[in-house]
Amino acid sequence: MISFASAFRIKYGVLKSIKNNAIITPTRTSRLTRYFRVSRIFLHTLLGITLAALVFPLSSKLFKLRLIKWWCRHLLAAFNIRLVSHGHLPPPYQTAGNIMFVANHISWIDIHALNSIIPTRFIAKSDIQSWPVFGYLAKKSNVLFISREKRQDAARIVHATNRSLLDGDTLCLFPEGTTTDGTEVKPFKSSIMQGAIHANAVIWPIAFRYPRQDGSINTEIAYAGETTLIESIQLVLQQKEVVVELHFLKPIATSELSEIDKDRRKLTLHIERSIKDKLKL
Repeated sequence: MISFASAFRIKYGVLKSIKNNAIITPTRTSRLTRYFRVSRIFLHTLLGITLAALVFPLSSKLFKLRLIKWWCRHLLAAFNIRLVSHGHLPPPYQTAGNIMFVANHISWIDIHALNSIIPTRFIAKSDIQSWPVFGYLAKKSNVLFISREKRQDAARIVHATNRSLLDGDTLCLFPEGTTTDGTEVKPFKSSIMQGAIHANAVIWPIAFRYPRQDGSINTEIAYAGETTLIESIQLVLQQKEVVVELHFLKPIATSELSEIDKDRRKLTLHIERSIKDKLKL
């Protein structure tokens, strides 16, 4: 006969995946492992603040991009996040060049994962500025902030996007305007895409995915819904290893498109469908 304590452990020690009709036993980190990771993350974040405050103002653009790439790569290591990239990868050591990545958005990890491959200037919602520590680092890394609640801000960000691309930057846009748990891709907003079209930029779609060991979607990793940033970080720390997949789809040279295909709504819908197809959503 199973004791009450055993039944309790069985009930709460097993995670049921309804979507896949499978039972998945989550592997959790020990408290000691979490303390060790937190200490590494704290020290690495402190180093990042020091670099942003003291080194960035004296550094060239290229050196700052290299520092961002190095810092993000080691932040992923501190969290024990493994990055896997597929598809049409950006050229090695490329750090700039009239490119705009367009991707679905699941977690704050997305930003560091892409930066660890190719340092990128992100277009992000203005709320991030108020985040503790990460908000400061975002401002120092020259993020383009947009207030989605203000309609008049759209024209400003389109102009800023266009100017940044013409100056040779590599940008990243999350056109859903929010995050999901990875089981869907929300409709893409198209207005900012006009800045890339006017700049004759290369638009490079990316599909982000966080798989479990059995291939299902790791929804616990998502920074979505009512989950706070602290709660999201805690969920990441509890997992023995997090895997993030970046699927780089075929880049689109807007300078080679016909005038019809340059229509921002049509182009945005095409990219949205391509990412959904890659993720099988």
